Amino acid sequence: MNRRPLNLKQEMKTVKRSMIMVFCLTAMLITLRPLAKAAACPRMQDDTTKKGAKPGSDEDSNNNSSDANAVSTVLTAHDKNAFFDRSASYTFEIKNPTDDVQDGTVSYQVFTETGRKLNGSVVKVHINKKSSGVYDFDIPEDKPGFYKVNFMVNVSDYDDTTRRVFGIRPDEIHSQYAKPADFDQFWADTKAQLAKIAPNFKVIPVPKMNSDNRKVYAIEMQSLDNYTIRGWMTIPIIHDKNHKFSVLLGLPGYQVDLQPLMGLDNDLAIITLNVRGQGTSRGPINTRKDEYIFFRVEDKNRYVMRGAIMDCLRCVDFICSQPYLRHDQILASGGSMGGYLALATASLDKRVKLCSAQNPILCDVRNLKGEVNWPITSFEKYIATKPGLTYDKVMDNLDYYDGKNFAANITCPMIMGIGLLDPYAPPNNEYATYNGITAKKRILVFRDLGHEVSQVYKNLEGRWMRDNFALF
Repeated sequence: MNRRPLNLKQEMKTVKRSMIMVFCLTAMLITLRPLAKAAACPRMQDDTTKKGAKPGSDEDSNNNSSDANAVSTVLTAHDKNAFFDRSASYTFEIKNPTDDVQDGTVSYQVFTETGRKLNGSVVKVHINKKSSGVYDFDIPEDKPGFYKVNFMVNVSDYDDTTRRVFGIRPDEIHSQYAKPADFDQFWADTKAQLAKIAPNFKVIPVPKMNSDNRKVYAIEMQSLDNYTIRGWMTIPIIHDKNHKFSVLLGLPGYQVDLQPLMGLDNDLAIITLNVRGQGTSRGPINTRKDEYIFFRVEDKNRYVMRGAIMDCLRCVDFICSQPYLRHDQILASGGSMGGYLALATASLDKRVKLCSAQNPILCDVRNLKGEVNWPITSFEKYIATKPGLTYDKVMDNLDYYDGKNFAANITCPMIMGIGLLDPYAPPNNEYATYNGITAKKRILVFRDLGHEVSQVYKNLEGRWMRDNFALF
């Protein structure tokens, strides 16, 4: 069966629109149930084109069981994470269940993350009818980093391209860009400004949203610049009036309107925060979706992420003001922008005792150029509208907001999840951040996923939280 070729440009636009609604918080073992669902992260599909090609699956296979009599391929990396020392190793199998001989080629082409061509190889193939051909490839690469690789099959009745990413000694990846000398002072001064703002915490019962086992509260407080931020809190209904709950602080993806999260865990309070300019915390900042990322980026003291990060710290203040919450058991968790905010919050506020960051954006920002379109193209478009503003000036300001520059100050245990096919948070940049963390840490790598993590990560996160907080 022939498949219509993918329009990759349109495919990436669709992925970006879906990414804006990212909220990879946690399903965990506590069985969270959102009152209002956020859109799931899109899975990155293989580019399978031309005659006979079939959609890629979640595994390294393009086999389509609904068309078992057609030619198909299976690509197998010889490492579960596709991590290698000095040579990537793959096996590429072509299955030919047809009554026709298949002649042609199997080839690969390697690229850097910025798209520069490196080595490649072509092998001629002859596959008899109702048989298979198996081809091993050793791809030499010596420099630590991540590399894109396209495997292509071009035979009589079938053309296909499978895109993958492999890593060479990722533990050796470090950014060549240092953090600003006054980075720590910049954030110390910002925290001091936040401390001068009276929080005016409000907790408002919303009984119509209660479930059988949880009460729902709207929360409100004043943050940096006296900006009003809002969120939600759900508390288990239990008989012990003196019980104190551990806290899951859920932080939002890019332009996500977080809603209350319900769960079955009687030990856990769940707080979801809408930082300024998002969801219920829109107000003085009420941008269009694409504009939020560059809002006031020309001034490092007024950039939107400065306030958004302080909003997260102010929410930690809220947690520590409530007598029924455990002030020593706070997990900050989020995906995409939420992962970035979790990382920054754990770096700046030692009251956060666990941090979980999934696919954090804005990591090793200077090295994003050439690797991704968003957010770099958004910054460039904004610069073009501001006479006198330069790309270098924006990068200088973003140095104070780079995820990798927060990494070294994280002291709590941390887990991180990344997808090797991520078009917004590439693995080179994620590892430059992860390798800067000196605290106890663990990373889960999903070699065939894009801007998402799988249920494996979410299940691990739940067990990890319960083990660290002794919730048995």
